[in-house]
Amino acid sequence: MTRGIKVRLVLFVVLAAVGIVYVAGAYLGVVDRVLSRGLAVHATLPESGGLFVGSEVTYRGVKVGKVSAMNVTPEGMRADLALREGTRIPVDSSIHVHNLSAVGEQYLDIQPATAEGPYLAEGDTLVGGPDSLPVDEGDLLVDLDELVGSLDGEDLNTVISELGTTFRGTSTPLQRMVDGGQRFLEEAIAHEDVTFALLDNGRVVLRTQARHGDNIRTFARDLADLTGTLRKRDREVRVVLEGGAAAVREVDGLLTDLEPTLPVFLGDLVTLNQISTARIDGI
Repeated sequence: MTRGIKVRLVLFVVLAAVGIVYVAGAYLGVVDRVLSRGLAVHATLPESGGLFVGSEVTYRGVKVGKVSAMNVTPEGMRADLALREGTRIPVDSSIHVHNLSAVGEQYLDIQPATAEGPYLAEGDTLVGGPDSLPVDEGDLLVDLDELVGSLDGEDLNTVISELGTTFRGTSTPLQRMVDGGQRFLEEAIAHEDVTFALLDNGRVVLRTQARHGDNIRTFARDLADLTGTLRKRDREVRVVLEGGAAAVREVDGLLTDLEPTLPVFLGDLVTLNQISTARIDGI
């Protein structure tokens, strides 16, 4: 092995070691502490809620730092948060512990009440309460066990049997309904602007209907009275409808017979009316 190869191998090992140390230090927050970068604040909770050193810290769902340390206090737990440089978080923000994945990995989410300041400064503390903690898995399992134990086995079997009877033989219609819903969503997404316009216009229509609720109720009540009257006078209405066709034919025949003279007669009446109107005082 030549001297040049040895030198390159040594340089590669040194650079790899430096890179590993830097990445590990950045992940653990050591680099930020050494270089005095970032923002160090605290968060207090009644208990950890599953948080651990290295848990992510998010602001409105966006990662902004991590939990650098955790300490037990007489009131519960205090977590030290190492936030990124330039992070601006309102001092009245609330904190919540959520599950990051199905395996139960927790993270701390910061939810501001407003985007306005004042903002957290170095050493400030965010205070959380019992509502900031997730539901304990043990309590959930106990409650679920109590729920299952409270169910009557025979009644539950009846419900399941009836559900089976209800959906027996309906696989094809249900499949069509699901496929139709999927196509509907695809079309709505494909025509997103039109869909939003439809929703906005629908909201305007609903608001207009709400403003005219009294008028709509009055119209519905009057329509109900009209239909009720027609229902009570059903026999008379039937007589009118049944005899109306013959009466219309008679009137049509009369107007047809009077067609040569009726326009002249009506014209003379109009002229007489104009003369009478002009001389109404003398009359």
